[in-house]
Amino acid sequence: MKNFKIALAQFSPDNGNIEHNAQKIIAQANHAKQQGADLVIFPELSLIGYCAEDLFLRPSLQKRTEHAFTELKTVKDIVMVFGFVQHSPDGQRYNAAAVMKDGEVLGIYNKQNLPNYGVFDEKRYFSAGHQHLIFEYLEHKFGVLICEDVWNINTVQQLAKLNIDTALVLNSSPYEVGKPQHRIETLSELAKQLNINLVYNNQVGGQDDLIFDGSSFIVNKTGQLILKAESYKEETYIVEFENAQFKPIKPQESLSTMAEIYQGLVLATRDYVERSGAKGVILGLSGGIDSALTLAIAVDALGKERVQAVMMPYTYTAQISVEDATAQAKTLGVAFAVTPIENIVNSFLQTLYPFFGDAPADATEENLQARARGTLLMGLSNKFGNLVLSTGNKSELAVGYCTLYGDMVGGFAVLKDVYKTIVFELAKYRNSIAPVIPERVITRPPSAELRPDQKDQDSLPAYDVLDAILYAYIEEDQSQANIIAKGFDKETVEKVIALVDRNEYKRRQGVIGPRISPRAFGRERRYPIVNGWKAGV
Repeated sequence: MKNFKIALAQFSPDNGNIEHNAQKIIAQANHAKQQGADLVIFPELSLIGYCAEDLFLRPSLQKRTEHAFTELKTVKDIVMVFGFVQHSPDGQRYNAAAVMKDGEVLGIYNKQNLPNYGVFDEKRYFSAGHQHLIFEYLEHKFGVLICEDVWNINTVQQLAKLNIDTALVLNSSPYEVGKPQHRIETLSELAKQLNINLVYNNQVGGQDDLIFDGSSFIVNKTGQLILKAESYKEETYIVEFENAQFKPIKPQESLSTMAEIYQGLVLATRDYVERSGAKGVILGLSGGIDSALTLAIAVDALGKERVQAVMMPYTYTAQISVEDATAQAKTLGVAFAVTPIENIVNSFLQTLYPFFGDAPADATEENLQARARGTLLMGLSNKFGNLVLSTGNKSELAVGYCTLYGDMVGGFAVLKDVYKTIVFELAKYRNSIAPVIPERVITRPPSAELRPDQKDQDSLPAYDVLDAILYAYIEEDQSQANIIAKGFDKETVEKVIALVDRNEYKRRQGVIGPRISPRAFGRERRYPIVNGWKAGV
C-alpha cells in the first residue's frame, strides 16, 4: 500500500452561487496540491450549498452544474471528491458526490439515505441512490458516503463488507449544542467496530438559520482520533497516510459549551449580514442583558465600525439603563446615540384618545412604546442600509413576552434559539474574554421597563423555573401532566404552556435567527396557529 496525503477542505459555500463555489473548489484543490496532497475532499453539495431549498428545483440548475464541471475539469494531478446535484436522464435528481481526476469523472455516488426530519427536507428534492461507489487509488481502496448514510448502520456495514480501507464521508451537518463531540464519539466506535478508517468532512458557515460548525475529523480503524479540525473556521487540513496508517495530528482542544455556542452565533451573524449584502447592523441598546449580549456578538462578528446602537428611553427607563448602555457602547467603540421617544409615544396616545377615552392603561400602552422603538430602528435601517438585529431570546418568544412590530422587528434575531438562562451564561463567558458588558447588566433583575418599577418576574416565573418548563415542553415534547409530575407547580405549568400555545401567531411572524437546539422555532417546531388541541395530557 502506497503512502499518500489527503486534504480535508472544510469549505464554506455561497448558497446557490455555483460559479463562485466552483472557482473556490478549484483554488482550494490547487492549494492542497501545492502542499503535496494526492486527494482533496469537499463537503456535501459543496457546488451549490446546503440547504439550497427550492433552488434545487430551478430548471437551469443542470446547465449551471454542467458548466461548473467544465471548469472543474481543468484541475490536474489531484483527485477531487465533491458534492453536487446529479440529474439523471429520466428526470430524477440526486444528492451526489463526484470523484474526478485530470478532467475525468471516475465515479458518481448518489446518497442512499435521505433525511426528512428536523431541518431536513431532502425527500422533497432528491431521489435515493441504491449503489455504493468504490475507487482504488495509490493501492488504497476508498468508499464514499454522504452525511446521513454514515448514521445508517446497514449502509456502512454493506460498504465495509466490500473490503474498503477508508470511507470518505461528505457532510453538511448543522450545529446543535454538543453535536461536534457526539459525532466523534459515535463514529469512533463505528470505525473500530467495522475496522475502517473514517474521513468526516463537514461544511462550515452560516446559512439563514442554520449554523455549520465544520469540526471535521478523521478516525482510524481502532477508533483513534487522527485529526480534529477547528470549529467555525474555513481551512484545508493535510493528513499523511504512511506505512499503512494515518499519522495523527494533535487535535484541536474541544470548546466549552458556552464557547461553542458563542462562536456559532458570531459566525451565523457574520455570514448572514455579509451574504445578505447589508452595510452593517443597527440595534436598540436598552441597558438590559439581551441587547448587551447581542451588541457584543455583533461587534465580534463584524467589527465596531459596522455596528450602530441606539438607546431610546421613555418615562419608565431607569437612569442606570442609560448609563449601562452608554458605558457598553463606549467600551466597544460603536456608533451610539440616545434618542428619547416621549414625543412619539405621546403623539400616539393623543391620536388614539378619541378611541381609548379614559380606559385604564394596560399592555396596549406598553406595546406602543416598543412599536415606537421598532419604527425608529426600521427608519434608520431603510435610510442607511444597516440590518436591524432583533434582541429577543427564546424564553420570551416562547411565551409571547415580546411585541409584534415592536421589539420583534428586524432582519436577524441573534438570540432567537437561546433561552434566557443561557443568555446570562453567554454574557459571563464573553466577559471572561474581556469585560465588555457592565456587571450590573448581568446581575440586576431583568425588566422590559414599559411601566413603573416593572420586573420580568412580575409576569413570568423565575427564569430558571420558566426555562426548565419550556425545555420539557418544547425540546422534549413532554405533556403538561408529565411536567407537573416532575414537581413543578401545577398553576405555573398550566400558565406557561397556555402562553406557549397561544403565541404561535407571534412566532410565525418572527425574525429568522440562528439555530443551536434540536427544536428551534421555525423549521423544526411547526404547529398550526389556530387549533383545538388540549394541553392537559
